[in-house]
Amino acid sequence: MPKPLVKSGALIDGYTIGECVHAGGMATLWTVTHPGIDVPLLMKIPRVSEGEDPAAIVSFEMEMMILPRLAGPHVPACFGTGDFAHQAYVVIERIGGTTLYKRLPDLPLPYDEARQLVAKIATALADLHRQNVIHHDIKPSSIMFRDSGEAVLIDYGLSHHNHLPDLLQEEFRLPYGTAPYMAPERLSGVRDDQRSDLFSLGVLLYFFTTGERPFGEGETMRAMRRRLWRDPYPPRSLRADYPPWLQEVVLRCLEIEPVWRYPTASQLAFDLAHPDQVKLTARSERVKRDPIGVAWRRRFNQGVMAPRAKSDVAAQIASSPILAVALDTVEGAPELNEALRVTTERILATLPSARLACVNVLKLNRIAIDRTLDEQGSNKHIDRLVALRHWATPLKLDESRLSAHVLEAVDPAAAILEFAEVNQVDHVIIGARQGSFRRTLLGSVSAKVASEAACTVTVVRPPRMAGEAGEPNAGEVPG
Repeated sequence: MPKPLVKSGALIDGYTIGECVHAGGMATLWTVTHPGIDVPLLMKIPRVSEGEDPAAIVSFEMEMMILPRLAGPHVPACFGTGDFAHQAYVVIERIGGTTLYKRLPDLPLPYDEARQLVAKIATALADLHRQNVIHHDIKPSSIMFRDSGEAVLIDYGLSHHNHLPDLLQEEFRLPYGTAPYMAPERLSGVRDDQRSDLFSLGVLLYFFTTGERPFGEGETMRAMRRRLWRDPYPPRSLRADYPPWLQEVVLRCLEIEPVWRYPTASQLAFDLAHPDQVKLTARSERVKRDPIGVAWRRRFNQGVMAPRAKSDVAAQIASSPILAVALDTVEGAPELNEALRVTTERILATLPSARLACVNVLKLNRIAIDRTLDEQGSNKHIDRLVALRHWATPLKLDESRLSAHVLEAVDPAAAILEFAEVNQVDHVIIGARQGSFRRTLLGSVSAKVASEAACTVTVVRPPRMAGEAGEPNAGEVPG
């Protein structure tokens, strides 16, 4: 292998090497400049000298394959790579600030601050998973934040890309990762399940809200294997004031079996954004660890970690979307709301892991003072929440898959569009009433949502406007 060319002032493929800003166990980071690029840059170079871990080389090969295929605000922009024949490297943008690792002396963080922090990371993970990549090394030192507040995931040497060869899987039998954050299935060689990242994020949320890691610091295989049959101590056993909704979220992320965790990072981000909508189960009430008898049954149950069929990241995400149905609970025609329910039920029937958000907009006056009570003295907001829940009752959805939201806004269409964007909604279902002079002049809410939404939109018309009586007329508009 050629002698490394790296030193301050050296020129590699047009990049001028600056100073070394970090020397890690598997790679070094150097500032670089290029005459055609006007943003701050870093060059990452693997350690390849005699005696270095061969996994470091394979890990760097994975990073060189994956990084150029990624895009968006939640990943570092990649500007170039070099092969091992001359000098292996990856050039990425230099993101200002520090990693989340710098916050460790501040732990535990206030609950609401930790909630918002991890919600941003979950949003970043959702974006990464949509690009067919599972990170597999979610930890504080792998997370940064842009000045705009968006989380950025770095270090892709241990990642899995659904459309690329998994060199780590092919060449090494032992699982690679950061032991305190590693999901149980990783110990059995499973690398193609996106929910492994959600387990790691659950470890981080537990750590940042209690100050202790749920599985300790053990890095031996024997110590790590305990998480195949032992649950962590519930956060409420460490902090008496721990919010039940937060414990529900944390322990769901830390379930041993991936199927019991959140199906997608988007759904986890949704719960973190709406803690009042989190459905509480027995998880939220635990104050003691699982009984030893339960742990022993898990340990000797050969089916606990049974071999799984190969997963498809895109297919997992597609089967677990977030749907939003926009309803008018006050002036909406009963036949239109029924048509919306029929259409929603049909869509949900094909998506057993989908989440449904029922949305209503309480329209505010542009000039006049808005009243919170109606003419009968009832609270408008509460009445509409009750109406949304009543509308959804015939769908017979599990409470963990259903939420109700009353938005207050002057512009209903803009409020629905913002809700869809902020909550990573995949599909909006909205009704269109019969035409009127006012709608013709000003434009309808459904038309604006359908034309401007970044996701799929299904517009439903009342039965009397459909081709056949009793059948809703739905038209799907891709975002």
